[in-house]
Amino acid sequence: MDRRKFLISSGQLTTLAMLASTLPAHKLLASESKKLFFNISLAQYSFHRQLYAGKLSTLDFPVKAKKLFDIDAVEYVNIFFPDKAKDKKFLGDLKQRTKDNGVQNLLIMIDAEGDLCDLDNTLRTQAVENHYKWVEAAQYLGCHTLRVNILGKGTSEEVKKVAVDSLGKLSKFSQDYNINIVVENHGGYSSNGAWLADLIKTVAMPNCGSLPDFGNFGDYDRYRGVEELLPYAKGVSAKSYTFDENGNEITTDFKRMLKLIKASKFNGHIGIEFEGEMDEDKGVMATKQLLQRLGAELS
Repeated sequence: MDRRKFLISSGQLTTLAMLASTLPAHKLLASESKKLFFNISLAQYSFHRQLYAGKLSTLDFPVKAKKLFDIDAVEYVNIFFPDKAKDKKFLGDLKQRTKDNGVQNLLIMIDAEGDLCDLDNTLRTQAVENHYKWVEAAQYLGCHTLRVNILGKGTSEEVKKVAVDSLGKLSKFSQDYNINIVVENHGGYSSNGAWLADLIKTVAMPNCGSLPDFGNFGDYDRYRGVEELLPYAKGVSAKSYTFDENGNEITTDFKRMLKLIKASKFNGHIGIEFEGEMDEDKGVMATKQLLQRLGAELS
């Protein structure tokens, strides 16, 4: 039995049934019976412990998303296959795996490819060019977006100036591949919603946008930050950690976030990104159920 068939075996389906049973039936039925104003996707980083431990592979991730969680859109992180950007055998296998299982590839999150805001022009240019291979890989997989980081040492004005340069060059390169370049609030100045929104506005390219994350704002007000970034959003990341006995996430008011998202007219994918200490499968399922329940209330 090959690995794909193993993943859809009765054992996995039994696990799905057990996870689904953690919410009262009426809540599940209510959320499933009404079309939400957004779609749900699943970020690979939700399983970072399983991936680092070798218990899950990148090739098996989209199959698990569909078969165990009934999620048909996924978001990858390049650090789990850092040397595969030009590996057509690997990318071809991954593309076929998603096609066979009816899964849509949405984006690749890029880390560890250099600092796009390095004040040194040579290092910054190299960082921009390091991203080119991932643009090509994203297009090959059928993704529409690449998520990049905006980090750099210097004043906010200095970092913004070089960020405009890097994002402009990368976005221009990506236009020919029909790939969006999005910046997530992910530390440094990017965790300031107003600063990041102004940066994207200054770049002023249609394929350059934001990926607002419910977390990663530090001391900056997360609701204000998400609201500021939503006009430029080409995706949203629903960061989750811990849940109370009623299934609500306790670090972020998901209902308040979803109201902001709906008011912005965003109707694309909201990606589950679980980073809590509980079992990753249970954390992903709890996040999905919460999004479904609240989404049904607001749709």
